[in-house]
Amino acid sequence: MSDLTAARAGDERAFERLVGPHRRELQAHCYQMLGSAADAEDALQDALLRAWRALPQFEGRSSLRSWLYRIATNACLRALERRPPRVLPIDYGPAADPHDDPAAPLVESVWIEPYPDAQLPLDAAYELREAVELAFVAALQRLPARQRAVLILRDVLGFNAREVAEALDTTPVSIDSALQRAHTAVEARMPERTQQATLRALGDDTLRATVERYREAWERADVEAVKAMLAEDAVVAMPPHPTWYAGREAIAEFLRRRPFAAGWRERVVPTHANAQLGFAHYAFKDGRFVAHVLSVLALRGREIADITFFRTPEAFARFGLPDTLD
Repeated sequence: MSDLTAARAGDERAFERLVGPHRRELQAHCYQMLGSAADAEDALQDALLRAWRALPQFEGRSSLRSWLYRIATNACLRALERRPPRVLPIDYGPAADPHDDPAAPLVESVWIEPYPDAQLPLDAAYELREAVELAFVAALQRLPARQRAVLILRDVLGFNAREVAEALDTTPVSIDSALQRAHTAVEARMPERTQQATLRALGDDTLRATVERYREAWERADVEAVKAMLAEDAVVAMPPHPTWYAGREAIAEFLRRRPFAAGWRERVVPTHANAQLGFAHYAFKDGRFVAHVLSVLALRGREIADITFFRTPEAFARFGLPDTLD
């Protein structure tokens, strides 16, 4: 008996064998749609429950993979009807004066969240890694929900216009039109070069050196060392605070006044988030180092063009990181 036949008959293990090979890429798809790792998990669970219930009606006219993507995409569209799109601070308001204290964090869930590379498929294609980069995910969130779905399904996943039209209950002509509008909107917001292209061009040795320089500079609380790594027009943001800073000098002033103030100590552990360089920052409190922020870097050549500090210690568990360090 095939797994499909067994799953249709109610065998949950057979169903898991069917969907298991697709689970990671489906979750990454939900993240691209929703901009939130937590929301992506919820949407995927909703989609898999609906797929389990609908499996007896699956007729095999399309591949199981495209059928699962149809269900997952519509689960995300339903979720988007219930909440506003997520953004990064740079899309929320103007840059702040570094002499002012950061604004209070926003309670409501409006921010894009980081995504652990460890949750991507083990053999994640170049296109998928590009499609979870922060800049691309942020650009996606600015699109109407259905345009967002069309762009991901067509460009990232490679489904044809007919398959996408069936998934979204529309026509191939409408899909082509939506895709063209989505391209125009996204391209206007994207940097000239993706992080995947930048990281490949730099090579492993340069990247290792960059990681070590960044780690050491933060652990020494060395403003000038961090400043030397920044592009002149670099940006620093720190959700859930809406505050962000623009320019090397403004960022250096912020560092002097806040994270590198006298007495502050950190340990920094390299990780990977959104297919970019990432770091887990642990702050020294009460005799130990505790989870503080996750930073995600965007490079432009050898310089840091963007640092996003996600001040959400609860995200550490999703990255497989401990809450404390000795």
